[in-house]
Amino acid sequence: MPLRKKRRDFGWLYIVCAGLLPLVLGIVCTAIEARHMVRQQQVATATILLAQAEKMSDNAWNMIAELGQYPSRPCSNIEQHLQRIGTLNAYFRSVGILQGDNITCSSAYGISDGTLEAMMMRPLPITGKASWSLSLPGTSGVPHRPAVIFVRQLPDSSGVWAVIDGQYLMDFMHAMGESRGYQMSLQFGEGAIIASGKSEAPVERYMQSTPFQRESQRYPIRVSVIVPPAELIAAWRQALFIFLPMASIFSIMLMILTANWLRRRISWADEIRRAMRNRQFSVHYQPVYNNTLARCSGAEALLRWQLPNGEMVRPDIFITHAESEGVIVDLTRHLLELMSEDIASWPVMPGFHLGFNLAADHLQHADFTQDIMQFAQAIRDKQMLITLELTERSLIKDGEAVARKLRFLQAQGMKVAIDDFGTGHCSLSYLMTFPLDYLKIDRGFINAIEGLEIETPVLDAIINLCHKLKLEVLGEGVETALQLTYLQQRQVTFIQGYYYARPVASQTFLRWMEEHGTQPLSGMTSAPH
Repeated sequence: MPLRKKRRDFGWLYIVCAGLLPLVLGIVCTAIEARHMVRQQQVATATILLAQAEKMSDNAWNMIAELGQYPSRPCSNIEQHLQRIGTLNAYFRSVGILQGDNITCSSAYGISDGTLEAMMMRPLPITGKASWSLSLPGTSGVPHRPAVIFVRQLPDSSGVWAVIDGQYLMDFMHAMGESRGYQMSLQFGEGAIIASGKSEAPVERYMQSTPFQRESQRYPIRVSVIVPPAELIAAWRQALFIFLPMASIFSIMLMILTANWLRRRISWADEIRRAMRNRQFSVHYQPVYNNTLARCSGAEALLRWQLPNGEMVRPDIFITHAESEGVIVDLTRHLLELMSEDIASWPVMPGFHLGFNLAADHLQHADFTQDIMQFAQAIRDKQMLITLELTERSLIKDGEAVARKLRFLQAQGMKVAIDDFGTGHCSLSYLMTFPLDYLKIDRGFINAIEGLEIETPVLDAIINLCHKLKLEVLGEGVETALQLTYLQQRQVTFIQGYYYARPVASQTFLRWMEEHGTQPLSGMTSAPH
């Protein structure tokens, strides 16, 4: 079917997109997860670094408190004490006593006439506080190694100070960040930044890192942790390695589900339902010739399906699929609706035969009798003779129940026929089970006619059987004058086939009836088409 094939041509694209969706989402989600993981590592690293800086600050201020007992004493008396304190306590580079801005005693140089500003190698900060701390790029004694100075000014203009060697902080940051390539920094107050790690990281276009900063709630300390893009990429790869197997499984499952969904979406059942909604079906009517009356006495309704592009779908294809996919009942109801619409404008004589096929599923449906009676009620003013044609494409399982329905409809003035007799495996059983009025001989037996004097045993046997059972006979697929004459000689009442007329749409059928409907048809001569 062209329309169905066209939809399937694009089906692979849906399946491929469905398969790619989990992978694309996985890549995006793992990138987000990698950034989240790295941010958590930044937070943890900054928290540990800040805790270490606070611990060192605690030690420094404890040292300052201990030094508070010495400012009033001469340096000669306290020099050894200061040296011992500075040596035995970890982290400290030196401690000392102030008088104003002058250093009066230190653990490193003893009596010193230098100033605090000279030792810091920068101006004193203006904090407005008696106690302050400041990170330094170096001191006068060790100018190339960072340090942190802690100062407390006493009310009598004296003071104490302690210097922590920044190498401890740098070694701690290096130990924490070396394996991951972190760039970390510390800043006390508004002092210099003590940093560890590469100052410049290579910039990746799609995986740029952002710094994470945290400040102490107890001291004027700020820490910053920058994760290099390489670490983000490594975390992303790790997440992908964990996620990709699961994403691949989801991808395969989604492709299978999409394929199944497409199969259902483009199934014949869905196409047929869509075609009914879009009014793509129509009814063609093939005239039936009556040898007794020598004129047209009825027609068989045949459902046709035309696609929007003008192509026709073969009836044997869509009807077979409608039966196999469970939409034949809806399709038959649609046929009845279309016939009702057509027949409303027909000027036909009372008793005009109208035949149409019924599938086994519809015959066995609970609403079958109601559907047929509604149709008969819709065209009751035309006084037509409705002929219900049983097909052998599918087996009627509940024969007795169906027979009761058919007898009821016969009582309402309808006729029952077997269509395409002899082509199925249940023809003879149908003769025994159902109340029949007509038998339609399949075109395959008609095509076997080779001459008027040449016997056709199977066809003759069928015709004789019908006569004995007192059934009216209709020959289908009559295409030549020879076939017509052969059937007329054997008292076959009804003729249907291209030799007489082809199936045509409703309006064309009405024009044909006006021109040819009352004309007799003779064997061995050409006939109007």
